[in-house]
Amino acid sequence: MTLFLLPLIPLCAGLLSLATNSRAAWERLNLAAFALVAGLAFKLAGDVAAHGAISALNGFLRADALSALVLGLTGFVSLVCAIYAVGYFRHDESERRVTHAQLRHYYVLTPLFVSAMLLVPLADNLGVMWVAIESTTLASVLLVTFYNQKTSFEAGWKYIIIGSVGIALALFGTVLTYYSAVGRLGPETHGGMNWSVLARVADKLNPQAMRLAFIMVLLGYGTKAGLAPMHTWKPDAYSEAPVPSAALLGAGFINCAVYGIIRFDVLAEKCLGHDFPGKLLVGFGIASILVAAPFVLVQRNFRRLLAYSSIDHAGIMVAGLGFGGKLGALGAALHMLFHGVTKPLMFFCAGNVQQQFATPYFWKVRGVMRTLPWTGGLFLMATLAVTGAPPFSIFQSEFNILSAALAADRGWAAALFLGGVVTIFAGFLVHMSKLSLGTPAHGEPLAAECPWKLGAMALVTAPVITLGFWLPGPLYELVRQTAQIIEGVP
Repeated sequence: MTLFLLPLIPLCAGLLSLATNSRAAWERLNLAAFALVAGLAFKLAGDVAAHGAISALNGFLRADALSALVLGLTGFVSLVCAIYAVGYFRHDESERRVTHAQLRHYYVLTPLFVSAMLLVPLADNLGVMWVAIESTTLASVLLVTFYNQKTSFEAGWKYIIIGSVGIALALFGTVLTYYSAVGRLGPETHGGMNWSVLARVADKLNPQAMRLAFIMVLLGYGTKAGLAPMHTWKPDAYSEAPVPSAALLGAGFINCAVYGIIRFDVLAEKCLGHDFPGKLLVGFGIASILVAAPFVLVQRNFRRLLAYSSIDHAGIMVAGLGFGGKLGALGAALHMLFHGVTKPLMFFCAGNVQQQFATPYFWKVRGVMRTLPWTGGLFLMATLAVTGAPPFSIFQSEFNILSAALAADRGWAAALFLGGVVTIFAGFLVHMSKLSLGTPAHGEPLAAECPWKLGAMALVTAPVITLGFWLPGPLYELVRQTAQIIEGVP
């Protein structure tokens, strides 16, 4: 029942928002729906960690540890974004940046977007998973164009064109994966598109077809994750979308795209061995980190900076998959968890600064801590956390992935990984210290900070600090089981 309710609840919330005409009703519907989704996702994660995979609707929906981890992160990110959105859009409405009709669009489209994201890890059928990922594009592109400006439409156009090419490649890869299994499924042909069925016979799949399928899937879902060189839609989309929508893309949807890559990687490694998919994953992962590094150094727009940070972190997760072994699998699973928990705080702080100073440009903003003390302090803390400074949790996952590279005897890849990560850390620290410290350029007075926004930021800050020192037992068990799935352990 829980598996069925997870995507159904936000879908109903979106439809109910369409039928109402009150901002207060939209806010309450979204808050209630996402609070319920988060609660159900956390409960499901605990059940899966304790009892193993769960299925429903005759196997149509299925949740193992990897699914439960992505569901839990999606539930958490959607809830904190719903809380933040209340204060964010009330400010925009007071400044006459948005109309009542635009608010309706946001509160209708966002639950539909989240519903599609929740279906991605729940669908055992790889074709249904593809449909769910495509559905997220249809909902989120309208959120990217939310402000109805020329730059917003340009960002939305780039997003839909590049994303459509990527999703088409992923479809071809999915079809080829099924083709590789024709004649090898035996009596289980009726579930031939189900990942759980294919994983059992993956060593018998047609290797030529599977090799081409994995290339196409990596290019397709890599486009959705923002891996280089398919990343070019991200900076525009992240800088033009409303901050809550950008946070959903950057901390929620990225996990769904990487999830798709993981599912096919498991099949490819069982069929082809680790060498072929591993080299591809390491190549795209390291390339993404190295592409992001120089843009972080020269970036002038802090909203676009967050996009290059997401490109970097997508590369780190994929590189961890490519390095392989127990350390690589554990590092990738931990990084998905830690990045998904930490990244919303960066978006929320950036949104506060942009609304207060009416600009997204670094050179126009100084002394945020003098004007917005809580935002400025948390922005610096989030910068250290998201760039992997100890003792924050991302340092642990990056250290695991670096160790996996050295254990796999990939010295050059390890050196490039370390060089890119250190460069990005230095660039972020320079930019954010200038933005948060010093004296405001125009003598900005101390501003009152919105309780709704601070509430969302506090809800994110608590696990960011906690996970740096302590990983609760049930959560670690979920991550451990996820790593085993990535390794291909039955």
